[in-house]
Amino acid sequence: MNSKTYALITGASSGIGAEFARRLAARGYALILVARREKRLRQLAAHVKTECEIITADLTRTEECYRVWEQIKDKRIEVFINNAGFGDCSEFLNSDEKKELDMIRLNVEAMHLLMKLVLRQMQQRDYGYILNVASSAGLLPAGPYMATYYATKAYVTSLTRAVAEELREMGSKVYVGCLCPGPVDTEFNRVANVEFALKGIRPGECASYALKQMAKRQVVIVPTATLKALTVFERFVPRKLLVHLIGKQQRTKLYGNK
Repeated sequence: MNSKTYALITGASSGIGAEFARRLAARGYALILVARREKRLRQLAAHVKTECEIITADLTRTEECYRVWEQIKDKRIEVFINNAGFGDCSEFLNSDEKKELDMIRLNVEAMHLLMKLVLRQMQQRDYGYILNVASSAGLLPAGPYMATYYATKAYVTSLTRAVAEELREMGSKVYVGCLCPGPVDTEFNRVANVEFALKGIRPGECASYALKQMAKRQVVIVPTATLKALTVFERFVPRKLLVHLIGKQQRTKLYGNK
């Protein structure tokens, strides 16, 4: 196995993924950058002072996930930022089913498969860090008008918590956690066709905070005091009422205050 230490980042071409790349490069990691947009990856690689391997792949396709793994499986991956994903804001009845199924394949299936493959390698060395990028949506019971997105991120948070507990009980030194940010000022908003009510934080701020909490081995990482307060508040609200309130807020993203 290659003795050089790598950080693997999916969805690295923009937003939080690119910011993780910059910060991990500054810490001396060689980078493996994975995304669909090669030009964006090369632009990023040109601005970091470390070795970068670029892999273009469409992770909505299972065979592409395996192809990526075949290219990197002999490298010593110490940090894996499992970041690739997207959302959509629409009524479920009228939403584009192809886009939704691609969302499930990327946010759930690719996240799950790559996490498992990297984790097995890390467990052989009994060391490493895996951070699955979820969302504050994954901490809530449901999200009317972003139903599929909320469901996919609930999967990420549930899987992460379960695997983290399994590793703890095994006495493993491998860390698995999830990042659950609220709005972040990235291209996500345009792809999801949404404007958020809460003020977004900068992607660099989000990545820096996540890395600090990852070093502390925090399993669920929630940036900003406002979101932390909201996650506490939701524990005391009946689930039916909470889903109604979330839906009411999400509906304004589509129709305003009609």
